[in-house]
Amino acid sequence: MQVTETQNEGLKRAYKMVLTAQELDDKVVEKLKEAQPDIEMKGFRKGKVPLPLLKKQFGARVLGEAMQEAVDGAMSAHFEEKGERPAGEPQVKMTNEDWKEGDDVEVEMAYEALPEVPEVDFKKIKLERLVVKADDAGVDEALKNLAESAQNFEDRRKGSKAKDGDQVVIDFVGRLDGEPFEGGSAEDFPLVLGSGSFIPGFEEQLVGVKVDEEKVVPVTFPEDYQAEHLAGKEVEFTCTVKAVKAPAPAEMNDELAKNYGADSLDALKEQIRERLDQEYAGAARAVMKRRLLDALDGVVEFELPPSMVEAEAKQIAHQLWHEEHADEQGHDHPEVEPTEEHTRLAERRVRLGLLLAEIGQKAEVEVTDAEMTQAVMNQARQYPGQEREFFEFVQQNPQMRQQLRAPIFEDKVIDYIVELAQVTDKEVSKDDLQKEVEALDDE
Repeated sequence: MQVTETQNEGLKRAYKMVLTAQELDDKVVEKLKEAQPDIEMKGFRKGKVPLPLLKKQFGARVLGEAMQEAVDGAMSAHFEEKGERPAGEPQVKMTNEDWKEGDDVEVEMAYEALPEVPEVDFKKIKLERLVVKADDAGVDEALKNLAESAQNFEDRRKGSKAKDGDQVVIDFVGRLDGEPFEGGSAEDFPLVLGSGSFIPGFEEQLVGVKVDEEKVVPVTFPEDYQAEHLAGKEVEFTCTVKAVKAPAPAEMNDELAKNYGADSLDALKEQIRERLDQEYAGAARAVMKRRLLDALDGVVEFELPPSMVEAEAKQIAHQLWHEEHADEQGHDHPEVEPTEEHTRLAERRVRLGLLLAEIGQKAEVEVTDAEMTQAVMNQARQYPGQEREFFEFVQQNPQMRQQLRAPIFEDKVIDYIVELAQVTDKEVSKDDLQKEVEALDDE
């Protein structure tokens, strides 16, 4: 196939490719010869059908396939010869649209080449790793929070009025048009006022009730209520208050520890200490990773594929628009035009993405099947009861698999660079680490 370069500007490439009629015919004959041993035709033994007859009978069918294979082969040979990789799917189109059998095939191929990424001497990169150790005060604070979240409820003094946050134990009967309705009654039901676990407007009307008080609570079911016969209907609940209880934090003892899967309070404290150490280490790694990316961004400079930058800028603009318009769930809004700031951020992301990909490739960084399985399992937990469907969706969706693989690959490349860089540990307080983490969001 004849290949002629028609554009070579920056990273933009374009070529004219001509597949002669003779080359195409040879390709058709080659494919027919491959299939000949398995073809049966009336009047001939299997595999003995003459080639001219096969060509007459099946030539038109294999013509398109032969043409595609020839173009694909020419493209592969071109990239291998040039030592280039396209930044995206090459644009390929046939230029002689009036083509007929017996004519040469003229094809135009255009793409943006991935740039040459300069090598970085990682040993010259200096990084600071913040170190925070969980102290007794931090453990005690976390333990106190656990006790508060595992709060009990204790009876208020007789005659006390229920307050927001209190637990009331009630019997209730719901009536629609004066008649009790199915599922609208319960006995000894514990309800925390302000929890939002009942129909809107119900809990607020029980603030101020006392033990042994009977109160009629009128409410209107939401229009989208799951029980259609109640949706949008006005009903009344007759409530009898049997207890009013105030929240009280659980005692910090071995019993509390057992509620959280520990054998004793000391064992629970040790678990908390380990968890805090892990949280601090994760936060410190996030800070160091940002500093590393900043350092890499400052030492490398190379031309970026315009299409990649444009696509990334549009994605950033679209994502930020939705963050600013949280009520807009759909995507039928006007197109969001990227700003200069979006483009600058896109350039950084594309530059670092290409750099990390190059580093990972040269270092032969691999994401294992076990790591991918763990990532899928972690994601599947967000869809309780639909884990199997999520697994099948990931298996059938290459784009989703790539989305799960990308952060794992990036983290492994970051770890590879950190191993080679000059890293010094610096002990800081929890508050100092928190300030550094908050600063990441501001940048």
